[in-house]
Amino acid sequence: MRLRGNGISTLGLSLKTTAHRFAAALLVMTALGLLVLGKADAPLIANWRISIADTVTPALAVIQQPVRAARAVIAEARSWANVRAKNRRLEEENAHLRIWQQLASRYRRENRDFRRLLKMARGPVPTFISARVVGDSGSPFVRTLLLAAGAEDGIKPNQAVIAADGLVGRIVEVGTRSARILLLTDLNSRVPVRLAGSGYRGILVGDNSPQAVLTYLPARAKARPGEEVVTSGDGGLFPPGLPVGVVTRVVGPAVHVQPYVDDDEVEFVSVVRYRLPVPKDDTMASATGPSGQPHALPKR
Repeated sequence: MRLRGNGISTLGLSLKTTAHRFAAALLVMTALGLLVLGKADAPLIANWRISIADTVTPALAVIQQPVRAARAVIAEARSWANVRAKNRRLEEENAHLRIWQQLASRYRRENRDFRRLLKMARGPVPTFISARVVGDSGSPFVRTLLLAAGAEDGIKPNQAVIAADGLVGRIVEVGTRSARILLLTDLNSRVPVRLAGSGYRGILVGDNSPQAVLTYLPARAKARPGEEVVTSGDGGLFPPGLPVGVVTRVVGPAVHVQPYVDDDEVEFVSVVRYRLPVPKDDTMASATGPSGQPHALPKR
């Protein structure tokens, strides 16, 4: 009986070991198959990833509700002790804002009159789509966020995404009910910007660190720590003048910029619907002859 029991135990151990080896081999083969499939048919993998994001986004939004509620309760408890001080400070700020409001109204009227005198053409007016950030379910990028809005809400690739403090990034993937935001600090991010003080233009490049690097500045440009960086509008994807960040340090040709928006504190964002006007056919036709060639310059 003892030998029979030992034989059964040995057989069970052997079967268990064989099952573990088979499972490990199956996982390795599955991983290799997904790698090969991803190289062979990248659009198929991208569509799967977007479909998974569409499925996971509502669940992430529901799961984050208790966490947000707990954070709100803690924040409210901490701020309650300083309500009187905040109220006094708000009253002072309100008095200052009233003065600035009067000045702004006067400058707005002057600006309107100057535009009329100069007959200045107005640029395209951007519109916005606001939505909640629900986290990140994984992507081929390092620094991204998942947005609870998609194609059915009017979201399109390469649209700019802003928060209350400034530019967050741009849309890189769009599903039916979700979209992925590529942050300014991601290695794949490239944003045309300019220095607000001097006006020099460059490209803000991410490097997967909390800061980004301002490159392609003219040789004569002298960036200074504390100088603001805004979008330049080059390329027509982003509206000009969106606040991006501030120069923190300059090391040789490398200009480091700290974005205004903290990725960990972003909860609601707005997607900017902005498009430069395209020349009409009749405008192009007026600049060309009957054969489609440009009009010849008159001889002197």
